[in-house]
Amino acid sequence: MKFSLTLILSSLIVFIASCSMSPKQDYMKPNLSLNVETSNKNKEIIIQSLLKDGILFSINFNNEDSYLLEDDILNSKLKYFCKSLIEEEREVLEKNIFENKKGFNKKVLVVYSEGFQNYVSLIKNKYPQEDYFLIKLGDFDSQIKTILNVDDSEKKYEDLVRLDKYLKISHIPRIRNDISSIYFITDYDIGKTIVPIFRSYALSIDTFSSSEIFHDANDIKKLVDFENTYIPITNKMIENISEKQDFLIKNEIENTLIRDFLTIAKIHQNNLFREDFSLASGNKKIKRNGCLDRDLNLWKVST
Repeated sequence: MKFSLTLILSSLIVFIASCSMSPKQDYMKPNLSLNVETSNKNKEIIIQSLLKDGILFSINFNNEDSYLLEDDILNSKLKYFCKSLIEEEREVLEKNIFENKKGFNKKVLVVYSEGFQNYVSLIKNKYPQEDYFLIKLGDFDSQIKTILNVDDSEKKYEDLVRLDKYLKISHIPRIRNDISSIYFITDYDIGKTIVPIFRSYALSIDTFSSSEIFHDANDIKKLVDFENTYIPITNKMIENISEKQDFLIKNEIENTLIRDFLTIAKIHQNNLFREDFSLASGNKKIKRNGCLDRDLNLWKVST
């Protein structure tokens, strides 16, 4: 009932706005007509975005032949786009990590948690020569020391000290030297803990992740745990996230994707391809024909 009242109120607002405008203003303002089937959460985002945009619109959420806007916005291929955001992020990462790998004799270290095993199976098939490690809940420091061979270095140091207990030796643990980069495939709860530990031992090695690693953070300042990690995301999305507080970053990314979907729909329905519209989730110019790829750039996390 609450949502029905929201729809009625929005319709009244649109009607009043259309009656109060002069014919010239009505001609200059673009209209948008939508038939969408989606979740209540997405319906509210759509209505709020359209009201904030200030354009005249009509929307129908009950038509059986409507476009299906899936609830999982991040992993769905939105209308007008070639792939989902997460799929595009992963493609950018794979190109930069595996295909453009630094060091012919070195390996990519892929560190992942249980929720991402299906995706890891796919990249294992494509890049079987790399090293893959499932990080488990528990003693993260011990697992990471084993992965990086830090425990071997510490054992050698202990053996050396044991020869002469009065001998003072400055010791910095050495890690394996066959790693070209580290690819983290994990959620926020595990990522915020393991990334700083890896960085403490392997500061000079480039680290990468999709935006999934900080989706459940509720403040952009908490990205300090991922300092210097490369993430495929646009500057505009980072700006949008930085303006919000006390909410999940994932929510703002979903809002951004829906707003971009509405912007493209408005451009197509009003033939505004020559206008200077920019998308927050991508860097490509909106085109009339064919699907759109976002052309994501890598952002080096810096708080």
